[in-house]
Amino acid sequence: MYKAYRQTQKGKSKYRPEAIEFARDETYNLKQLQSELINGDYRFSGYCEFKVYEPKERIINAPRYRDKIVQIAILNILKDVFYHCFISDSYACIDNKGTHKCAKRINQMLRKARWEYGENAWIIKIDIKKFFYTIDRDILKSFLPKKIKSERLLNLICHIIDSAKEIDALGMPLGNAISHIGSNIYMDKTDQYCKRKLRLKYYARYADDITIVVETKDKATEVLAKIDSFVENKLKLKLNAKKTKKFPISQGVNTVGYKIYGTHMLLRNDSKKKIKRKVKKMPRLISEGKITKRKAEQILNSWRGHASHGNSYNFTRKLLRDNKYIYKDKKDAFKINTKKLEVSNDNQNK
Repeated sequence: MYKAYRQTQKGKSKYRPEAIEFARDETYNLKQLQSELINGDYRFSGYCEFKVYEPKERIINAPRYRDKIVQIAILNILKDVFYHCFISDSYACIDNKGTHKCAKRINQMLRKARWEYGENAWIIKIDIKKFFYTIDRDILKSFLPKKIKSERLLNLICHIIDSAKEIDALGMPLGNAISHIGSNIYMDKTDQYCKRKLRLKYYARYADDITIVVETKDKATEVLAKIDSFVENKLKLKLNAKKTKKFPISQGVNTVGYKIYGTHMLLRNDSKKKIKRKVKKMPRLISEGKITKRKAEQILNSWRGHASHGNSYNFTRKLLRDNKYIYKDKKDAFKINTKKLEVSNDNQNK
């Protein structure tokens, strides 16, 4: 419990009123929370709802602070139980993985598939329609007893999963820590079907985004039909018709933040447009005091970290050339020149 508590103290969340109140007597509060769990008296406290706008607008239902500690404590246990069962090419919400490793793996897959299958190879890109909002909670709960033998822990997890009833009849809240590992447990059935039953050699998944490379167009049509049937019949999910496609390997694939080819990775066009809009607004926002210079530099370097994993040299150089107030320091980090920032802001006002 203390380990989970220390994890919740990272980042800005420790400054929220609930967290500050809990921390005033952390030993007593943790002991009380632990006693409730041991005695079976623990009850979920409900959700806080808010919106996020990046990468797109979504409603987040986050648990209260006490419940967050409980969920992280459970998550730390479930990692040891489930992580070694997942396929190696599952990348979402797993320690030491993530979007960048997934992108590099897809890049490697395309390169190997082109070498093995030639130019006739085809890519299948699959997206689940409203994935988190359409997970069947009863199906998810049916997967848990195969690995979790503790009845008390099983009841506790099911209690947290069932708490989503107050939000909707289907789905898992995006703010729950349990939701993320739950989504991997749910989609692992698809992973196992594709790897073991369909024997797909080049397969990678990030959350509900799946990328597959097969030998021919006919094979792609056959595989896509089988996966569509499996997820609908076994998991009660539907493929997103607009985002689920098959196309020649020469086109590359647009996924996990990059346009990926066998030879290189480019930034997606929407990523370029977003950073250009942000950079254009920065001089005005800083002058009006809406963001600080330090915060603006954090935004720039966060984007640069993402861009550095792809082939973005020319675009980055053009971004610096068009916005004179941004420069690189000796450590190759983006910095803002205050004097040139004022000139840039004056030009925009004119």
